[in-house]
Amino acid sequence: QVQLVESGGGLVQAGGSLRLSCAASGRTFSTYTMAWFRQAPGKEREFQAAITWSAGLTYYADSVKGRFTVSRDNAKNTVYLQMNSLKPEDTAVYYCAATYAGTPPTPHSYAYWGQGTQVTVSS
Repeated sequence: QVQLVESGGGLVQAGGSLRLSCAASGRTFSTYTMAWFRQAPGKEREFQAAITWSAGLTYYADSVKGRFTVSRDNAKNTVYLQMNSLKPEDTAVYYCAATYAGTPPTPHSYAYWGQGTQVTVSS
């Protein structure tokens, strides 16, 4: 069993930055992929970024490429999402997730989820 807890959300002005954290506990994560999704009101959950524990390979949705950076700290079992140049349309609940089956962009492919952290970007 894997437990994931997000933190770091909050209110930020457009153009600002925010760093989200996802603390993982439970079984080993060396073979896992960790990903970030977001869900805005009335919309489906949307893939943002992913990173593999073993090699640190990263993947990004086109909408955030160049603005968001995903990273991990193996010693802390924590994954981060650095968000720069934030826009009002980035407002959503952000979730971290884990899978042991590749690096899929689909929410259904992820077995473990955190509770989410709210990010609000004001104009």
